[in-house]
Amino acid sequence: MFDDAWLRDLLQHRSGVLTDAGAAEELAFTLARQQPDVDARGIATRELLGALDETWERGWQPADVVHAVRREATAGSVPLAVALIGEHARRSDAMSRAPDAWLDQLRDLGALVPGDPAVVTTWHRAQRRTAAESWRIVLLLTGFLRTAARIEVLVPPPSQWGPPRTRSATEPTAGDDRALRRIRGLLVKAESTEFPDEAEALTAKAQELMTRYAVDAALLDAGPSSSARAAVGTRRVHVQDPYVRAKMQLLAAVAGANDVRLVWYQSLGIANLVGTTSDVDAVELLFTSLLLQVAQALAAAERSSGPRSGSRSFRRSFLLGYAHRIGERLTTARERATAEAAAAHGVDLLPVLRSRQAAVEERVAELFPRVRTSRSRSSVDAGGWYAGRAAAERADVGQRGPSLC
Repeated sequence: MFDDAWLRDLLQHRSGVLTDAGAAEELAFTLARQQPDVDARGIATRELLGALDETWERGWQPADVVHAVRREATAGSVPLAVALIGEHARRSDAMSRAPDAWLDQLRDLGALVPGDPAVVTTWHRAQRRTAAESWRIVLLLTGFLRTAARIEVLVPPPSQWGPPRTRSATEPTAGDDRALRRIRGLLVKAESTEFPDEAEALTAKAQELMTRYAVDAALLDAGPSSSARAAVGTRRVHVQDPYVRAKMQLLAAVAGANDVRLVWYQSLGIANLVGTTSDVDAVELLFTSLLLQVAQALAAAERSSGPRSGSRSFRRSFLLGYAHRIGERLTTARERATAEAAAAHGVDLLPVLRSRQAAVEERVAELFPRVRTSRSRSSVDAGGWYAGRAAAERADVGQRGPSLC
């Protein structure tokens, strides 16, 4: 028979006992026999919320937690993690205190809807799992939160939020926000249509807008009224299995072509983008679009290349070849668009671009002082590599659109 103190001690354990699937399963059966209603006294909910607090202090953000829980714990943990994040947001008054980036993640996760403070019990009943399965998920999630590695703090955690402030629901949308909404809308339509020609046209238009968005921001910085460097921001991008390393190479290619630095946590599938706001926005959106395009291109290559194309080596090499060629194409397109815009407006953009790059490098050095460059040493399937490069030649990176000038 366990008591409340024993359960608290268990859930506060920081060794590998709660991250070991076998140990968690054995403990879950014991807990299920003793407490089949799952957390009726709210101890697990309190301990999980406390573990979340510690995780925020170690640099994690809401979307990071959900991404890693899906990878490291179990997919069944995700609804519980989102419910806990939502309850934490309510208790910390995130709606009026959290930074905008934090609040955006809560909205994207659906963590701002009303919920029951008895999080674990409510989740258990809604999911209709056995008591043993629910306890197993609780233990694994607690273990992940207690042992999550420390990463860089890019957004202030709840302990550093200021007093409540008023957010106007009717505040007019800024021009940049409207542009991004248009880009996202075009990409969503491109991903949902069943007609390749329509998808290509929508993607081309979205990428045209992305390029215009980035160049216009540079021209604004180069204008006579500009008195300071462009603001440098950071954002995390979560890359899903399979072939995380190869997909990171594609993200790195897109980032490098757009003057954005990428630092990634190899074991977590989490990338940190550092760059001016307009460039980071463009990189994230373009990467999302190219992921869709490369998935479609890989499926077509597998259909036409025979049984060998179904191997992991072929697929990974396809993605690497695609990323390499896309990087070359994007770099050329960016240089041409920048030169055309500068000539059309009679502005020398090189000084402002150098200034922006210097600001980005300074921010990277400040946030990631121990970062190191790594190269992949794994073997490459030549057929997959060249098939990927060929697909990248056909990928739409917005070069067929009308001139920006």
